[in-house]
Amino acid sequence: MAGQPEKRVTRQVSTGRSAGRVRSGLLDRVQARLAGRARLSAGFAPGEDAVGPGNPARGARLVAGQFRLAGHEVSLASGTLWSVPLPPDAEDARQSFAWLDDLAAAGDAMARARAQVWVRDWMRRYGRGQGPGWQAEVTGARVMHWLGQGRFLARGLPEAEVAQTGRCLARQVLFLARRWQAAPEGLPRLTALAGLVEGAATFETLAHHRGPALVALGRHCEAVIDADGAIASRNPQALCDILTLLNRVCRRAAVPDIPPAIEAARQRIAPVLRALRHADGRLARFHGGGRGRDGALDAALAASGSRARHEGLAMGYARLAAGRSTVIMDAAPPPRGLSDAHAATLAFELTSGRRPLIVNCGSGAGFGAQWTRAARATASQSVLGLDGFSSARLGPGGDERLSEAPDTVPGEAALTATSHRMGAAHNGWQRTHGLMYARTLDLTLDGRALTGEELLIALDAAEQAVFARARADTGGGVAFSIRFHLHPEVEASLGERGDCVILSLKSGEVWMLRQDGAEAISLRPSVWLEPGRTVPRPTQQVVLSGRAIDYATRVRWSLAKTPGTPNALRDPGPDPEEDE
Repeated sequence: MAGQPEKRVTRQVSTGRSAGRVRSGLLDRVQARLAGRARLSAGFAPGEDAVGPGNPARGARLVAGQFRLAGHEVSLASGTLWSVPLPPDAEDARQSFAWLDDLAAAGDAMARARAQVWVRDWMRRYGRGQGPGWQAEVTGARVMHWLGQGRFLARGLPEAEVAQTGRCLARQVLFLARRWQAAPEGLPRLTALAGLVEGAATFETLAHHRGPALVALGRHCEAVIDADGAIASRNPQALCDILTLLNRVCRRAAVPDIPPAIEAARQRIAPVLRALRHADGRLARFHGGGRGRDGALDAALAASGSRARHEGLAMGYARLAAGRSTVIMDAAPPPRGLSDAHAATLAFELTSGRRPLIVNCGSGAGFGAQWTRAARATASQSVLGLDGFSSARLGPGGDERLSEAPDTVPGEAALTATSHRMGAAHNGWQRTHGLMYARTLDLTLDGRALTGEELLIALDAAEQAVFARARADTGGGVAFSIRFHLHPEVEASLGERGDCVILSLKSGEVWMLRQDGAEAISLRPSVWLEPGRTVPRPTQQVVLSGRAIDYATRVRWSLAKTPGTPNALRDPGPDPEEDE
């Protein structure tokens, strides 16, 4: 990936799946209208102010009429939030009311007035079941945000308007009771059920839905969170969102009422997330996930009450940690059957202290179909790739799911006399090029150096024959590139002789990358894609390029702090807003 996405248009995955979504949408509309007409006696007593994940700086921008919704920038010169047309993903973000937490975090009279006007406008436009935003997962999120900021919203309002808000909320909870099963499995359905649990506990006339919703929530946890605390998507941010959601349910419900399955899920998830935590407290970015909001991961881990650590691979990821450094490597096949899985097998990220150094490009979701597809390619990950050929490919006929992907990923971790080691291999190019790919990473015990060995090898006669044909097709060997995508705040320059790359962090650390075995080392453009940003953020990548000519091709590299870099540094860290 050289800073521009492939010029291909994403087509519809399948007619059957599309028809199913249409039917579900029609049923949502019917039940939304029925719930909107329901006569409910709904006494509403706003609870305590929520201590939520709101950001006061974003709240101040909202007051000024500046919005960022699912990567789309919205400017309100006049009118209301609801008068601006938006694409579907941004519309869902608007309808979920997650932005309400930011206004509450700003907390002043102007922020409250904005929130009250926009909630009032929403009730007038959509509160009777009309318009967008009536999917179960979106409604569940909206209910929780309204309830979580209930006191903030109610302050200064006449009792009649508070009661009207309560009735509107109750209708949404009734809709959830009828439609939660329509939400897609995983985080969306858990969100719908959590909103139903919280809403049913708020309104006496709907209290009978609470018990069944808790049971359903526990059962769905058992269905989508495996015995090791992993989810099928292998998306770290989605797993963190699930733990945050379950923590909220447990915090707001009476302890005896919590099904054991919910608490057991929290205890399984927390050790996995702890293993996916970089040294800066943020998440590793794989398979569509972002770094998460600043502090969100640590807050979720603390609220879980679990102090356990995960042994071995965590959701298919290996973690090496020493000194100020953490390395997290994808050491498992990519998720099958999911349209946001990335061809990232054996890719890694490196963080030093509070500074990300080596990263993956991230998720292109929110930046358009071309970026979404480009970000999933192997060239957008920090790993070796055959030029123009990802380690996992998309299905035929416009199917956006990965169909040709590594299915064998052996690996082994070890503690040597000098390093923490992780070695793994995959067969993603075995059928097409006759090549197995193996990567070994060694992080020194003081965390000051990471060394790597990359191996492309044709093991037996059959693989060697396939490789010989692939080599003949190119006329000069099979071209490969080993990419190290850099965080945007890393300053990179080639050494004077062009045989190394110097990487300077704003903390004052200086790292040097050297290699042996590749034909060339170069700096090229790259991008940083993070959920919530409106445009890709430019950055750079180090590329080691070469050609596989023999049956075995080996490249070794080292990434080490320079001798003048101290072990301890005072570093306030980057501005969290820069990543969002």
